[in-house]
Amino acid sequence: MKRTLAAAVMSLGLISLPGLASGSFAEHPEAIRFADSMQEKHGFDRDAVLAALAQARPEPRVIDLIRPPATPGTRSWQRYRARFLDGKRIDGGIVFWQEHAAALQKAADQYGVPPEIVVAIIGVETYYGRNTGNFETVSALATLAFDYPPRAALFLSELEQLFLLAREQVRDPLSYYGSYAGALGYPQFLPSSIRNYAVDFDGNGHIDFDNEPVDAIGSVANYLARHGWVRGETVAIPALVPPEADAQALVDAGIEPTLAPETIAAAGIVAASANPPAAPATLVDLATPGAPTEYWLGYRNFYVITRYNKSSFYAMAVYELARALRDQYANLAAPQ
Repeated sequence: MKRTLAAAVMSLGLISLPGLASGSFAEHPEAIRFADSMQEKHGFDRDAVLAALAQARPEPRVIDLIRPPATPGTRSWQRYRARFLDGKRIDGGIVFWQEHAAALQKAADQYGVPPEIVVAIIGVETYYGRNTGNFETVSALATLAFDYPPRAALFLSELEQLFLLAREQVRDPLSYYGSYAGALGYPQFLPSSIRNYAVDFDGNGHIDFDNEPVDAIGSVANYLARHGWVRGETVAIPALVPPEADAQALVDAGIEPTLAPETIAAAGIVAASANPPAAPATLVDLATPGAPTEYWLGYRNFYVITRYNKSSFYAMAVYELARALRDQYANLAAPQ
């Protein structure tokens, strides 16, 4: 979308424009309360906020996409894994790594996060920037904030953060496009995460997740570091679980690594590694209907990946893709 000077100034809250379309968000009671709040809390012109909301449109599809299915499907690790660990995604990751090797190494040095982890997250999130979403973000967030009560508080907060982000970036709030849930750019950060964790990693004076993958690289590494990534520590290792073990009780202890090595050993669970970390872990179950459940011990860095997406399937897909990328990249770099 082209930005006009008026639109850019409006994003700063410096001028007032009248509401535009009847029946738009500008007439929604929750939107009016939102505009009042933006003026009271942040000094925006309420009419400018309403003018932006008047140009947004309800997106019923985002509610369909975010609403849990009426009949939940059966979780399948093998099906989930296959979405992200295929030849095209691995090959694409190698190309991305080669193109941005210097930035990835800089991020590893500065934040302690290995290149393969950063590449894998961007690969899982957007296929290295190919699939960043085509939902107009104000419309998506406004729909969820004003018309989806189960998660209205979260998305109202993200809509607030989007307007603040647009003001900081001197950008029309209606110029952002991303996922149906309001996630943006290469790394699919929500507006709050951009404001809290994004970094200008290429040093050009602004952060651009749409066109500057180097900013995404530094920001992903910073996000993980700020959430507790420990340089050089183990992410996860396979676990051998005997049939008589009460694995479910340990899985139910939660995704945070709180199980002491003694607790794991007392349950008869053995790490499939010669030197497992002497650190608390979580027991991760990767279930597939009709196949034996795959178990892993996840450590602090595994938990940190789940801060990006609160799913053990997600974290393990990132980790396995990262390992595949690391091995292939090392093979390419090895003398022939």
